[in-house]
Amino acid sequence: MGETITLTASDGHTLSAWQDGPQDASRALVVVQEIFGVNRHIRNVCARFAAQGYRVIAPALFDRVQRGVELGYTADDVATGRALRAKVPEAGPVLDIEAAAAALPAGAKRGIVGYCWGGTVAWWGATRTRSFAASSCWYGGGIAATRTETPTCPVQMHFAEKDASIPLSDVELIRAAQPGVEIFVYAGAQHGFGCDERASFSRADAELAQERTLAFFAKHLG
Repeated sequence: MGETITLTASDGHTLSAWQDGPQDASRALVVVQEIFGVNRHIRNVCARFAAQGYRVIAPALFDRVQRGVELGYTADDVATGRALRAKVPEAGPVLDIEAAAAALPAGAKRGIVGYCWGGTVAWWGATRTRSFAASSCWYGGGIAATRTETPTCPVQMHFAEKDASIPLSDVELIRAAQPGVEIFVYAGAQHGFGCDERASFSRADAELAQERTLAFFAKHLG
């Protein structure tokens, strides 16, 4: 069973986080939230990775603005999530994922996986830190804007063909800038296809993306 813990970032900020999985795991992950907080969906994501033997921690990135945020997926929730994200200091998410990485089991090989906003943060985990041995980024809308940053670990990305917020032209820009990154595009899928609480959920695409993510981490985390 998972539980809430408290982390302290290098700038002294304290934040909550959800942890799950075996404490003696040899492989560990930081799971990065969407713009909806560490909600039921993110806890379920953590549980799925924990069931595969990973120790996982999902830091509450919104704690720098408002604590205890758990949103749903209505239009109002989207607006609230976007407003909160806009208030998070630029350096905050990176400091918070580093704090989460440091709290994972000593000696475990560490990866990072993120969704939506978290997909972008997972990219930054690969480019702005040296905390991770692999990064899997699901439909990160901010990746294109920072596509020229240099990753320090293997990176895999998942995008939706019909994503209204991430045009395929952005995906092609990322491909051109990062030829070493493994990029998958899911035909007919929409933004958020991996979340079973969204109307855009696509079970087949979510399962395939998860299979690819697990294989990627098995390869690079041992």
